[in-house]
Parts: sequence; structure tokens; C-alpha cells
Amino acid sequence: MITPPDIFPWNANFETGIAVVDEQHHQLVDLLNKLVSRLAYEADTEELNQVFEQLNDYTLMHFKTEEGVWKKYLLEDELPIEHEMTHRSFVTEVDILRGKRDFLASDKVIEEIVLFLTHWLAFHILEADKHMAKIILSVQQGMALPEAKEKAQMEMSGAMKVLIETILSMYDTLSSRTLQLMREIAERQRVEDRLRLSKKAIESTLESIFITDASGKIIDTNPSFCLDVQQEHEQIIGMDIRQIKPGLFNLDKTDEIWKTATEIGHWAGETVWRDAHGEVEGAWLALSAVKDNHEVITHYVGVVSSVSLLVKRQHILEDEANHDALTGLPNRRVLHDRLSQAVMRSNRSGKLLAVCYLDLDGFKQINDSLGHDAGDDVLRLISGRMSKVLRGEDTVVRLGGDEFVLLLANLDNVVNAEQLLNRILQDIAQPILLHGVPTGVTASIGVALYPRTQGNCHLSALSATDFRRNGAT
Repeated sequence: MITPPDIFPWNANFETGIAVVDEQHHQLVDLLNKLVSRLAYEADTEELNQVFEQLNDYTLMHFKTEEGVWKKYLLEDELPIEHEMTHRSFVTEVDILRGKRDFLASDKVIEEIVLFLTHWLAFHILEADKHMAKIILSVQQGMALPEAKEKAQMEMSGAMKVLIETILSMYDTLSSRTLQLMREIAERQRVEDRLRLSKKAIESTLESIFITDASGKIIDTNPSFCLDVQQEHEQIIGMDIRQIKPGLFNLDKTDEIWKTATEIGHWAGETVWRDAHGEVEGAWLALSAVKDNHEVITHYVGVVSSVSLLVKRQHILEDEANHDALTGLPNRRVLHDRLSQAVMRSNRSGKLLAVCYLDLDGFKQINDSLGHDAGDDVLRLISGRMSKVLRGEDTVVRLGGDEFVLLLANLDNVVNAEQLLNRILQDIAQPILLHGVPTGVTASIGVALYPRTQGNCHLSALSATDFRRNGAT
């Protein structure tokens, strides 16, 4: 995000020499810059009111502080009274400006507010406050009040007066130009935000979108298009859309599609073709021409709505949600559903269901010594070994880390379960070669059987150590 410039940059010429006054002037300038920034960037009314309140409250506090300083040294003089009247006029004018909050979207009102605040603040600090400060500083040094006033008057005239008028003129011009620049920056940021939102919407949509140059060569696509053609984005840049999607622009309609889009600016309709396997596919294509300021076509934009693609995308999303990204096994989300189905089948068939919790022994050492990439390789290899041993009615689920759950269904007796589990343990314990380094893991299994009857209690009571010992070679 671009940092907006200050409408009222602080300048050393604003220093009066009285610390508390200068510190509060600096804070007023910061509040003014904050307010103008909110105006230029079209903040909502509530936020603007809050900044106005801050400016108003701080100004009142500052005026009270400043008047206390003046009166301390000029108690019997008319200057503090005149200065106080100037303060009151400022508060009145700010209240009037706040009353225009319903019209703050108007450039004219914004400019009026900015010019008043910058001009008043610069004038008041440079002329009124500096004049008073010079008197106070002379009095503090022991000079009599009449002499201090005369000295201050002389110092504020001549070259100083010309300097003040020059600075005031400069700030009037600077504030107008800075406000214009801030508006341009705000508009640019709004445009960039809209572009980011549009890009996000295009990238997220399920429809395939492509952009070509005037000759039909692809210059950009969205992820759905890449998924549809099964190619990476970088690979298809520069390719002719009619070659990469020949079915979309079939011979019967190619001329009609491009001619209509070129002459009228838009073509939309259904196209039907056969894929590489001879299956009939169809899609709705909308092709639009993009022209420059001289009405010359520079690009074509196509949007393809394909039912088959939407179904394919939905299947991919469902697969990603229900399967472990590393091993491809069903994940924890699938376990409850698979377990419920297995229990129902067991109830109908009267056969046993074994629910097994398995974790790998020695896996942490591989991670620590060979690294996490090696650990990932082991998990993928072990998952593949278990999947090969299991039958079609069985399920292996990865819970996370090196923890798995096995559902062994349709078992005739306890012996079947023992045999199957021992085969799994034996396969897991087979040596593994990782990047030329021989290694391996074993597994521990805890088992529960359903339905649990007296006849199968001995298997439920077997310890993980028994299985590991029986399965290890």
C-alpha cells in the first residue's frame, strides 16, 4: 500500500521556542493530516466524526494551555483577549464544517475543509503564536512588557512578514496539490483492490477462462482451464486455443464463432464434440472481443461452462477432502463412515469385524537421522504395502503422523484375523533402502473385535507385542 503524503508537513519555521506550545502544535498538525487522509480516502461518516472529535477536543485543550501561558506573563494586556477571541472563532468555524458532514463526499466541501484548516493553522502558528511567543521569551529574559512588545513587533515586520506571507502562499498551493495527489493515490488503490478481487474471482471460478491475442494465441488462463486441458499454465501460453481445445471449436462452427465474435463483439452457444475415448462432451462457450481506444480488436476472452468439468472438479475436491495428501489413504474424516458401514455389514452377515490401531516402531529415529523427506517416503511405502495385503472389503486409514487404523471386515473366524494381521506386520518389517541407506521399521497393533463374543475374546486380549513378535522375521 502506498503511504499518502502529509497535507501539512511540519517545518522548523513553526517552532515558537516555547516547548509545551510547540509540542501541542505538532500534535495538531498530526491530527490535521489524519483528518485530511480520511477525507481523501473517503472514510465513512462515523470515522470522520471520530477524527473531527479528536481534532476538536485536542484543539480546545491546546487553546486552554496556550492561553494559560500568555496570561501568566500578559495578565493586564489586551493581547491575550484578542488571541482568545481568535481561538473561539476557530472552534465556531470547525463546528460549521462538521455540520456539512452529509456533503463530505463532495470534492468542493473537502477542499474547503482542507484549505481552511491548513491556512488557519499555518497563519495562526506563524503569525499570532510566534508574535505572542516572542513577547513571552523577552519577558522571561527580564525585559519590560512594553519593550518586549515593541521588539516583537519589529521582528514580525519587514523580512519576517514577507517570509510568513511566502510560507502561507506556499502552504495554500501545497495543500491543494497534495490533496489532488492523495485523491489520485486513493483512486489507484481502489482500482488495484478491484483488480485483485477480479483476479481472485477468476482464479476461483469453476468455469474455464482463457484470454488470447488477436490471432487466437493464449496469453493467460485460470486454474480451471489448466485442469480441463491437463496441462500446466506455462506450457499452454503461446499455444493456439483452436489447437489446444479443438473440440471446443469444431469444424462446423469455428468460422462462425470467430467471425461473429469479431464482427459483433460476442458469440455464445453450445458446442459438442467427442473426446479421445469417443465419449460425447458438451460445453457452453462465450467468446468476446476486446477492443482498444481505436476500436481495434486486441484480445479475445472465452468462458467455458462444462458440466463434465464441473463434475470432475467436484470429484477432485471431494477426494482432497477425504484422503490424506501424503499417502493417498482415506483420512480421519472417512473413518467414521467406513466404520459404520462395516458394523452394519457385520450385523447382517454375522461375520467378524476387526478394528485395529497401528503405529510404526522406529519411525521417529528415521525422521531424526535421515530427515522428514525420508520419513515421508517411509510412510508412502508402508501405506502401499498395507494396501496390497488388504482385501477389497478392508480399509486402512491414516490418522496422522505414523498412526493408522485398519478395518478388517468379513472375517470368518479369529484365525483369519491373526493370519491377515501377521502378513501385514511381516510386510511392514521388510527392509527399506532410502537413498542408499538400509533402514526399516516394525509396527505395533492393538485389536478390538466386533461382535465381541466368548469365542473371540482371546484375540481381543492379545497385546501389540504378541503381534509384533509373531510378525517379525
